[in-house]
Amino acid sequence: MTDQSDPKGELTLRAVAMPSDANVGGDMFGGWLMGMMDLGASVIARQRARCRTATVACHRIDFLAPVRVGDLVSNHAWLIGEGRSSMRIGAEVWVRREIWGDPERVAEAEFTFVALTEGGTSRPLPTQEQRT
Repeated sequence: MTDQSDPKGELTLRAVAMPSDANVGGDMFGGWLMGMMDLGASVIARQRARCRTATVACHRIDFLAPVRVGDLVSNHAWLIGEGRSSMRIGAEVWVRREIWGDPERVAEAEFTFVALTEGGTSRPLPTQEQRT
């Protein structure tokens, strides 16, 4: 866990936490939050790969504070590193309680994605020249 006062990376997804995804205590299920983080991280992976991608691993996820019904949930993500066909993507979730509160970091994770062909097999990432 890192100590910081501003989100890291690019804003990739934003949603309001709804009751249908909460437990009986009014907190969002961890699986819901992990799915949001995966989806937000995939935006960065797809931008880099310029093709379909697949999540192949979640190396770690830290739940730092609960997400409650009514919170404005903002997912931020960034490219950590890359291999021949894979990308490591960092992700953070920040909330504003009841939409108007101060931003609070509630989760962080690291995912690995792989670039895919139309047939679903891995393919090399485009070079810098291919991306422009």
